[in-house]
Amino acid sequence: MGTKKMEEATFGAGCFWCVEAVFEEVKGIKSAVAGYAGGEIPNPTYRQVSSGQTGHAEVAHITFDPSVISYEQLLEVFWHTHNPTTKNRQGADVGPQYRSTIFYHNEKQKEIAEKSLKKTDRSDLWEDPIVTEIEPLSNYSVAENYHQNYYENNPNAGYCQVVIAPKLKKFRQEFSHLLKDEVKQKQ
Repeated sequence: MGTKKMEEATFGAGCFWCVEAVFEEVKGIKSAVAGYAGGEIPNPTYRQVSSGQTGHAEVAHITFDPSVISYEQLLEVFWHTHNPTTKNRQGADVGPQYRSTIFYHNEKQKEIAEKSLKKTDRSDLWEDPIVTEIEPLSNYSVAENYHQNYYENNPNAGYCQVVIAPKLKKFRQEFSHLLKDEVKQKQ
């Protein structure tokens, strides 16, 4: 019995709690892990990253099965679930750690991301120009344990109720065709 070849994707789209929560519900996703990428120092702490001084972005590092969901489909979810037109900001979260960024893992992902950005920018999805950065994955590290599965573990926390829950509701409506079966059954 052969093993499935998994691929990886890494996206920064504001607070990693939101990004992780959305991608955890997508079929074909084995895992979405909150972490940091693109900064100046190896293995930063949350306090260091949240200072905005390390150059890291909060990210979700995604492991997915490309026979179930394509990288292009993941990018479609990415474009629709955050505002890629605001530099270093998502809602009330402000700073370079919240920037919209696609960290590519190889040249093929870079090409696909660049085409996807151009196509989305030409569409009527966003009125303002997209400012998402596309950069090679560097200096990635996993965030502290208390950031992992944050929404699942803290659904009644204020941020989860005010920011993540409405985002997930909208996502589930718009992308019901990409939801894992267990998410569909909970609705």
